[in-house]
Amino acid sequence: MLRHAKKGLRRIFDLSERGAERLFSPVLNPLAQLGALSFFLFWVVAVSGIYLFIFFDTGIVDAYSSVEWISGQHWYHAGVMRSFHRYASDLMVVSVAIHLLREFSLDRYRGTRWFSWVTGIPLIWFLYISGITGYWLVWDMLAQYVAVVSAKLLDVFPVFGEPLARNFLTPQHLSSRFFSLLVFLHIAVPLILLLGMWIHTQRISRPKVNPPRLLAALMLSALLGVSLWKPTLSQGPADLTHVPAEVGLDWLFLPLYPLAEAWGEWSLWGLLVGVSVMLAAMPWLPPFRRAPVAKVDLPNCNGCNRCVEDCPYEAIRLVPRTDGEPFPHQAEVNANLCVSCGICMGACPSSTPFRRQQDLKTGIDLTGQPLRDVRESVVAASAELKGTRRVLVLACEHGAGGGDLGGVVTFPCVAMVPPSLIDFILSKDLAEGVVAAGCSESTCYNRLGGEWTKQRFAGERDPYLRKRVERERLATIWASPFESRRYEAEKAAFAARLETLEKAAQRAATEGESDTRLEVEA
Repeated sequence: MLRHAKKGLRRIFDLSERGAERLFSPVLNPLAQLGALSFFLFWVVAVSGIYLFIFFDTGIVDAYSSVEWISGQHWYHAGVMRSFHRYASDLMVVSVAIHLLREFSLDRYRGTRWFSWVTGIPLIWFLYISGITGYWLVWDMLAQYVAVVSAKLLDVFPVFGEPLARNFLTPQHLSSRFFSLLVFLHIAVPLILLLGMWIHTQRISRPKVNPPRLLAALMLSALLGVSLWKPTLSQGPADLTHVPAEVGLDWLFLPLYPLAEAWGEWSLWGLLVGVSVMLAAMPWLPPFRRAPVAKVDLPNCNGCNRCVEDCPYEAIRLVPRTDGEPFPHQAEVNANLCVSCGICMGACPSSTPFRRQQDLKTGIDLTGQPLRDVRESVVAASAELKGTRRVLVLACEHGAGGGDLGGVVTFPCVAMVPPSLIDFILSKDLAEGVVAAGCSESTCYNRLGGEWTKQRFAGERDPYLRKRVERERLATIWASPFESRRYEAEKAAFAARLETLEKAAQRAATEGESDTRLEVEA
């Protein structure tokens, strides 16, 4: 059931991302930037909150009046900032929720990726605590409702000297010191949240914490437009002598508060703890079968650092040499962090199929699919190609090309393909053309595989694709598993272009022979 839910969710995300790519372009696709957008929104909330604090007065008497002064007389700057603060907070909840669902649909939470998943769960708690304490500070009718229900929820734990709910029985029970405590919490909890966000990215190489500038500018413009169109307003002053008859809830931050009244405090706590435990256990349910990790072969490793630079998960590092070879360092794989993507093998300069070794080895190899087997698979796949349109596909198993049936060699990531393998195929006439078929352009399963492949083929990243390789005989197709039709169409179009090239080459050869005969006769 979990597998079917994941597949269905992935299909929904795939359709949404294709639409976002057409609207914004793959580089600016917001669904591929959810983590970075969450970081960005955090800073928007922080800056707008600091600005508001300049005009805010704490205390049971002054809090509401100062907020009204902000939204009324100073609507054009502080009032706009209040709306910015509110809507950016709501949007951060949305981006975090979609980010969690997207990583689940992509299956990017199991195996060695458990750390980022598990450390992300407390962030959800801290995010909600930050928002809830913010609602208290306004001290309107909504704040009164939130404060009373929150106090009842906390009173189920016998950690306070007296029930917190007593503070809200009458105005005389509530003091300004209580508001000072709320201000402290509203500042301290986001700082803890920021620390947690930093920890959350520690096992990720080159984490994206800043969205593209144009996307950030578009988001700020959207927030400004919504803030001017529907400014955030208070719901009347809090009055502890009366119970609020009706309040307007923020259903992104406060959806569970009506349940607390309907189910009872213990039932709601059971739901929250149960969901949190379930989320924390998901990386190990069902047990994850790990693929064999990458392995360093010291006689072929010179410690060049390319595999370290290209690993998306910081699973490789350089350590002092241990075999006495005249190199200062050697690569070392941390098996606990390796996800067996093979990108390191594609980055190694010794990963070349041209080497005439009976037992072909490279500096760093993927144990489950070593370079020797890759070369043999390529030769075997080329033997299956027939006709004049012989196209060999080197495909990521997470993309549409991975489902191809003829003339295809699959890899955990398209960046596992060393550029020299393209040269090998074309120079040995194993095929007329090569297709490097990755997964979705903006949603690489292994984060950086698509980007590294583009840069290698463009000669911008070592190892480079040699200049002697005819670029018109190489095509890249970026298609998700659900885009098989587009993949087949682009592959057919590439085969047709190859046939045109072959005919042009034959005409040129024929004309060259004719010119040679004429010169001889003359």
